[in-house]
Amino acid sequence: MSTLTLAKLTKKFGDVTAVHDVNIEVGDGEFLCILGPSGCGKSTALRMIGGFEVPTAGDVLIDGVSVALQPPNKRPTAMVFQKYTLWPHMRVYDNIAFGLRLRNLSRREVDTKVMDALTLVGLPTYAKRFPSQLSGGEQQRVALARALVLEPKILLLDEPFSSLDALLRVRLREELRRIQRHVRITAIFVTHDQEEALSLADRIAVMNKGQVDHLDQPSAIYAKPQTLFVADFIGVMNLLQGTQEDGQIRVGSYVLQGAGDSGSVTVAIRPEDLVLVDAGHPQAWHGAIEQLMDLGHYRKALIHVPGIGALKVYLSKSTVVEEGASIALRPQRYLIYQEGRDPIEMHQTVQVMQKSILESML
Repeated sequence: MSTLTLAKLTKKFGDVTAVHDVNIEVGDGEFLCILGPSGCGKSTALRMIGGFEVPTAGDVLIDGVSVALQPPNKRPTAMVFQKYTLWPHMRVYDNIAFGLRLRNLSRREVDTKVMDALTLVGLPTYAKRFPSQLSGGEQQRVALARALVLEPKILLLDEPFSSLDALLRVRLREELRRIQRHVRITAIFVTHDQEEALSLADRIAVMNKGQVDHLDQPSAIYAKPQTLFVADFIGVMNLLQGTQEDGQIRVGSYVLQGAGDSGSVTVAIRPEDLVLVDAGHPQAWHGAIEQLMDLGHYRKALIHVPGIGALKVYLSKSTVVEEGASIALRPQRYLIYQEGRDPIEMHQTVQVMQKSILESML
């Protein structure tokens, strides 16, 4: 196990800055996800860690030692790419053994390490197969085994599951987390999939336009994103424009408790923080259900509130409502974003509507 430090890491391609002044400390045995949309610089940052790109400025340190100028084969890292990059003319055994043979290990050592790696990824009987005889998920497991067999200090993964179907992606990321914990290797995982990052990572670095907008544990990033970009990118968020004055925020024709300076603000509300209330509630927001979507264990509703627009709300399966019904709701938790200030978290006590009252509305 090892530590990784990115110190003021920068990469320019001509006049384009792909990565700018990135500073990250990754602990021993930590699983860090670098998350962001296409073009944000996350893969470029990973390639600089692996030695496939040379930084324009800054440094990459492993266990406190700079590796920024070392080629990939001299670094204590191993990369698992989005494409499996298995040699089609070699059997699974030889694909995994290739790097070990370059180290001049004995045949017995190679055999032991290859079979241990295959067992680790759940493919102990696949040694004699060719890549063409494997499914996409099995090929990615072999690619992971090929990286792990070299016993790197840092495991790098560049969107390794993005070409797989949704169910297989879930299964493989669960397997990857199990393997990472078992081996206790420091891992850097790049993805654009927020669910993947939230389920895998000890910490997430959310990148935007070449910079890290927010670095923290998944729960902290979800609960209190540090920028509007992160608020909109992580999870589902209702972003409402408002005006703050005298400790109150006016959103459309409604008023919320405010905090901070007077001026324009953005109010961010998670769908689960909008709750149904009695229609006679003095501070209720009134709207109509435009659309209901059954998502298995919960329902997602689009509720049009005049003067505000369509709000995304999560409802339990037991909530008795239908499309077109009038409804009253109120936020019980929200974040206030104002230029030049850190986000402010606000809570208010809301008496949730009882099911019997809901039924009387229909």
